[in-house]
Amino acid sequence: MATPEERLAELGLSVPDVVPPVAAYVPATRSGDYVYTAGQLPMRDGALMATGKVGGEVSAEDAYACARQCALNAIAAISSVAGDLSRVRIVKVVAFVASTPDFTGQPGVANGASELFGEVFGEAGVHARSAVGVPVLPLDAPVEVEVIAEVRA
Repeated sequence: MATPEERLAELGLSVPDVVPPVAAYVPATRSGDYVYTAGQLPMRDGALMATGKVGGEVSAEDAYACARQCALNAIAAISSVAGDLSRVRIVKVVAFVASTPDFTGQPGVANGASELFGEVFGEAGVHARSAVGVPVLPLDAPVEVEVIAEVRA
């Protein structure tokens, strides 16, 4: 069975460096068997992949790609406190989508994160989820994703 890192490699991806916080918090913290991530923005190579509102300046397709990057950044944050990703199970995902008032495709955007977790973790990537439309996110990001993960013994 392939490890999460091997699955990432098959997708042409790798665990990125942990994205530094934009304020006074840590990217992830562990409490017992659980890891709680801070909201992860779609940062790649030190910059946001896109800015603006989904349904406005940002297409649903671009927002999906942003959610996927948020999930990849969450994997980095989880790895930084949990170590071995083979022991990680994704429990809950919350996707915040900065969107125009008439945009109702938040679940489809959030699928960018959910599908990546499934591809990387297999059955251990199946999770509960909320997809929430919001008026604005930090740095004018279109998507932010936070995760609760379990580290199995």
